[in-house]
Formats: sequence, C-alpha cells, structure tokens
Amino acid sequence: MLVEFSIIPIGIGSSIGDQLAEVLKIVDASGLPYKVNPMGTVVEGEWDDVMKLIKKCHNVVMKQGERALTTISIDDRKDKPNRIEEKVKSIERRIGKTLKK
Repeated sequence: MLVEFSIIPIGIGSSIGDQLAEVLKIVDASGLPYKVNPMGTVVEGEWDDVMKLIKKCHNVVMKQGERALTTISIDDRKDKPNRIEEKVKSIERRIGKTLKK
C-alpha cells in the first residue's frame, strides 16, 4: 500500500525544518521505499510496517513540542507492486512526457 503522511509541529515557531529532518532520518532508516515531496512523504509497505513508522515519527515530534498535526492518506491496492514509482510512470506514459519530480 501507498501512504502519504505529513506531520506539522504546532507551537514551535514558523520554521519546522529541524523537526522534519528528524522525522526523515527515521523514514530513511526504516528501509521502506519512500519519496519526499514539499508537502509530505509517501511510503510504500505493509500496513503494520507503515503505521509503526508513522507512529514513531509522530512520537519524535511530540517529544519536542506540545502539539502535532499528523495527516495520513492511504491508497491500498493488492494487485500492483512497486506503486511508488509505477503510478507516476503510468501517467507519464499517458501524457507522453516526463513530469517534474
């Protein structure tokens, strides 16, 4: 399954880069396939593995502050592997060009 999540620390000021860097260290160390985008992170894996990862990321943000807003979007499909890459490639084939990534 593909999961996009974002964690927004609240009440720490306007810059959240340091907290997000800590989250992305955890994501990178997880071994799960992922892609970072300006508004969140997409991770591919099994339900328990992905949810465990998101919980760990959420908890590290909560250790540094009093409040965090975590959003999760799930696209669960059994019949297509490697969707973190293939979903974009499928659209690129349809429009006949490479998209900005």
